[in-house]
Amino acid sequence: MSISDNLKAWAKRIKRDGVTLWFAGKNPRTPWHAKALGVFVVAYALSPIDLIPDFIPVLGYFDDVLLLPGLIWLTIRLLPSEVLAECRAQADEWMRVTGSKPSSRAGAILIVVLWLIIGIAAWSWVRSRL
Repeated sequence: MSISDNLKAWAKRIKRDGVTLWFAGKNPRTPWHAKALGVFVVAYALSPIDLIPDFIPVLGYFDDVLLLPGLIWLTIRLLPSEVLAECRAQADEWMRVTGSKPSSRAGAILIVVLWLIIGIAAWSWVRSRL
């Protein structure tokens, strides 16, 4: 396999595991800590808005290339093996039937609220320094 094929396979697994976490968040056998982290990761992954916008040089792709896959990997590791297998099967079926990932308005709202909080905090800090 070439490097290009390896990267494509890796990207496909990351996409599938993102959808797997979506199903794991709905599964009652998912532990609360995995569910909490999974909800955050899924909301972020499915949000059309990035925490670090892509137009920022180098850092813009940091979340897409390192942060998001790392968080998905960590959350997958927290899932019990039987829940993971069941949710991966659901994710594979979802992607086979729909051909796409679900979207999340709640994720977009979460990211917008986070940016607002950061903006207000920065504005308050700058204002206190003047």
